[in-house]
Amino acid sequence: MNLLVLNGPNIARLGVREPAVYGTTTWQQLREAVIDYAAARGFEADVRQTDSEAELIGWLHEAADAEVPVILNPAAFTHYSYGVRDAAAQLSAPLIEVHISNPAAREEFRHTSVIAGVATGTIAGFGVTSYLLAVDAVVALGAR
Repeated sequence: MNLLVLNGPNIARLGVREPAVYGTTTWQQLREAVIDYAAARGFEADVRQTDSEAELIGWLHEAADAEVPVILNPAAFTHYSYGVRDAAAQLSAPLIEVHISNPAAREEFRHTSVIAGVATGTIAGFGVTSYLLAVDAVVALGAR
C-alpha cells in the first residue's frame, strides 16, 4: 500500500442511498475503479470504509505512522468530528478531502468542514470522479 483511501459512514450504501445525490455507482464499483485508476498511475491503493469514528481515527494514525498519502471522504464526520480532524492533522503526506456531492450546494449544516483546514486540498461535487481527481492530485503532488 502506498495510498490509503478512507471513507466514513454510509459510503458502503452507495448505489442505493439517495441515488439522486450520490449516483448509482455501488461501493464495490467505486472501490474497484479507484484501485484500478491508482494502479495505472503507479500506486497501490488500499480502499476502506467504516461507519465507526474510532476505526477511521485508527486508520488515520496508521497512515500518519506509515507516512502515506490519504484520500479521505469523511462523510458525515466532515461537519463535526474533531477527533477525525485531529488525527488527520498528524499526517505528513498529502491529505485530499473528497466528497461525491458538493456540500456547499446542500443543506447549511453541510457547508462547514472541520477537515478542510488540515487537508492539502478538497475535491467535491464530481460524483465518484472526485476520487479519481484526488488520485491525480496525489500524483501531481509527487507523493509516494
